[in-house]
Amino acid sequence: MRDILDLDTFPLDRACSPDWRALVDRCREDLAQEGMFNLHGFMKPGVAARVVAETMPRFETASFLHERHHNIYFSRGAGLPANHPALQRFRTSNRTLCADQIEGSALLRLYEWPEFATFLAAAMGKTALHVMEDPLARVNVMSYSEGQELNWHFDRSEFTTTLLLQAPEKGGGFEYRTGLRSDEDPNLEGVARLLRGNDPETRIITLSPGTLNVFRGRNTAHRVTPVSGTRQRVVAVFSYFERPGVVFSHGERVGFYGRAQ
Repeated sequence: MRDILDLDTFPLDRACSPDWRALVDRCREDLAQEGMFNLHGFMKPGVAARVVAETMPRFETASFLHERHHNIYFSRGAGLPANHPALQRFRTSNRTLCADQIEGSALLRLYEWPEFATFLAAAMGKTALHVMEDPLARVNVMSYSEGQELNWHFDRSEFTTTLLLQAPEKGGGFEYRTGLRSDEDPNLEGVARLLRGNDPETRIITLSPGTLNVFRGRNTAHRVTPVSGTRQRVVAVFSYFERPGVVFSHGERVGFYGRAQ
């Protein structure tokens, strides 16, 4: 893995060594304080650029254009009146490549490398994490062109793991509000305030290519701001679960990717 990762700075190949433990401790501290951690330069810059060069032709011919209007919950009602300010609707648009469309990619090598899952589990305070068996969902690569964006939402999973491969000329910032709600308190007024643009605790960060980003997406509202310019924002999303053998349903595959197989 040394040909694609900076393992001198991020010693994932030396599990339980003092340097590995120090990295895990740092990531846990960042998660506790910020709701996320970022490893800048995790993937070597030239490798990220090569992955983008490999995937660009596939985006043009084989990707799924995912466009939808949704609220922050990705739910029709979320148990609230239709006119509730927390149900304000937004547009999301991007193109997606699935794992079966990137065979031979360095991204799949990384995803299937056991030491990567071991590190992520330790950083997240989990006993273990497992790769998905779903041939489409296990790793996705998403691109955002001029005017496209990933709008405000909460994730279904507790953690989300992404790797930025290419930054756009303008826009494409990661905007988030840590701990906006909890499992006990939906904080509907706080959600409405965020969507009105009146939450002073929102932050925007701009990541550099090759940065690994892990964040608590279930209770952290987040979005990718609209992209502008000719260069696309390209990001990989890795899906791990605490139990083995996870696959998406037929309906989930069709909804996310436009196909079931």
